[in-house]
Amino acid sequence: MTSNAVKKRSIGTSGIEASVVGLGTWAIGGWMWGGTDEQQSIAAIQASIDEGISLIDTAPAYGMGLSETIVGKAIRGRRDAVVLATKCGLVWHTTKGEYFFDQDGKPVHRYLGADSIAHEVEQSLKRLGTDYIDHYITHWQDPTTPIADTMETLIRLKEQGKIRSIGASNVSPEDLKAYIGSGEIDAIQEEYSMVRRDIEKTLLPIAKANNVSVLSYSSLALGLLSGKVGPDRIFAADDQRQGNPRFSQANRQKVAHLVGDIAPIAEAHDVSIAQLVIAWTVHQPGITFSLCGARDAVQARENAAAARLTLADDERVFIGEAVDRHLVDLDH
Repeated sequence: MTSNAVKKRSIGTSGIEASVVGLGTWAIGGWMWGGTDEQQSIAAIQASIDEGISLIDTAPAYGMGLSETIVGKAIRGRRDAVVLATKCGLVWHTTKGEYFFDQDGKPVHRYLGADSIAHEVEQSLKRLGTDYIDHYITHWQDPTTPIADTMETLIRLKEQGKIRSIGASNVSPEDLKAYIGSGEIDAIQEEYSMVRRDIEKTLLPIAKANNVSVLSYSSLALGLLSGKVGPDRIFAADDQRQGNPRFSQANRQKVAHLVGDIAPIAEAHDVSIAQLVIAWTVHQPGITFSLCGARDAVQARENAAAARLTLADDERVFIGEAVDRHLVDLDH
């Protein structure tokens, strides 16, 4: 059943409500996605807001500030309609912390020291054209800085009104327990999809017991589950999916079988496979939000429709059984 209202849920105990489907803007930064088109990206963000999608997730590392800059341009004059999430901890202004990777010839480090976070939040506020961030997330964990110290910095930013809630991404169960023990963490952001469900056993029980929300990313597994990446698709050399074991011919064949099984449910609701997959994701116990990328307004509107879709219990069970049948042994 599809209604006109986009479903909303709270981010932890922060009191902030956001749309269950959010717009993820990694691809909008261009890096690892074959470049970006600024006007198309702005149109995608604005179409999302028009459709009732309030949650917009970005990060400095998405194109070394480019994604945040584009988001800032797109939300100008519409800041009140947006629950803005961005991140800290992947840095190129310092070599403190632990080396992680190179982007555009610059070394990027994982670092969550107080000095760096203070610098990062000001840079993000400037690029985003705002004086507060609704949800501020540690992007990747820094093994050189105790989580208690990082939380102390984030709590101070919250007291100053620069951020309204605290999140962490790409955490281990031990990391999550350390965050919970160091103050009030509102949400974690983790990869979760039909082909990547390990957090059901590791992180979700801890999150549920402590009122921590879960923002899932890669709900469509980089497009593998969109219903649009068939066994014969060829990827460009600079597309991260080129050579990725997840996109092997065998995996795409398994996904094609899954799509064949669940297509009647999509047809019954008059939605696409991608919309059905996103809706299934936010129907899973413990998954609060699903972050979905969009490169243009058409994709943005398609993702938004998934936030209005309600699946019956028997439909959820049927889809879950099909997932177990076809995707249990996918290569990663």
